[in-house]
Amino acid sequence: MKKHPIQHASGSFSRRDFLRVSGITALTVGGMTVLTACGPAAQSSDASASSATTTSAGSDTSSSDSLKLGDGKTLRVGMEAAYAPYNWQESSASDTTIPIENVDGAYADGYDVQVAKKIADALGMEPVAVKMEFGSLVDSLVNGQIDIICAGMSVTDERAQSADFSDSYIDDEVIMVVKQDSPYANATKLSDFSGASVLGQKDTFYDDLIDQIPNVNHLPPVVDGLMNGTCDAITFSSLSLPRLLKDYPTLKKVDLADGEDFTDASNPDNAAIAKGQDAVLAKINEVIDGISADERQSMWDDCMDRQPA
Repeated sequence: MKKHPIQHASGSFSRRDFLRVSGITALTVGGMTVLTACGPAAQSSDASASSATTTSAGSDTSSSDSLKLGDGKTLRVGMEAAYAPYNWQESSASDTTIPIENVDGAYADGYDVQVAKKIADALGMEPVAVKMEFGSLVDSLVNGQIDIICAGMSVTDERAQSADFSDSYIDDEVIMVVKQDSPYANATKLSDFSGASVLGQKDTFYDDLIDQIPNVNHLPPVVDGLMNGTCDAITFSSLSLPRLLKDYPTLKKVDLADGEDFTDASNPDNAAIAKGQDAVLAKINEVIDGISADERQSMWDDCMDRQPA
């Protein structure tokens, strides 16, 4: 099924917008409202540009600065701060937050933030978040407006042409969620969703995979689609599923049979830096490798527990 054009006045409908609308006005799955946690609306990415430098983060190649990012003192971490539990905005500082450089009196928390803090510590730098649209992150990294991306972003072939990506620091999987009484509740293969209306978050892997469903009605993530109950299923995070089902017990994960799922549903979380900084990338991977599976799970669980309602 051909994608419908986006039909709303504000132009592009980003992942942040999808989550913000879902969290405030509700994502509707077959008539069932599903609130997804997210932080306050993001400040325009133009604000981050005012504090940006014009020098690429990868421009310093001297041996003494081989582990330097940006000015070597402040690690500017690009993120939406509106994508809990990966990252979200808070109004007060705590042991788990970092300041948001371009939003006065605001702080960022979340799983990405905890990893960014570990990376900054290993580099001898102080981390600050730079809040911007998800779709602007890679360009901002290339242009030197930020030093690193930690934003629930997965490496793709296209993104890897512009930036160097770290090893994964958490591994998620894309699943499908429906109401328990949905006609698709007992689906066992993607083809069972032929003709169904399926919604994902724009500019993310959750949306990209939908076109693997034969004859799917791939809904554009617009307000009308959320409010009118036209969605039969959503693509969702496997790691976030326990919290979703706890809050909304009438929903369920669709159990697709082996070989009948998406071609590759893996959804890793990778950090990204400007190209040409191999020593820094190796150090970042060393930090990531030092985070055990148990610690990753504990960090994730803690973020799930304290993310905004």
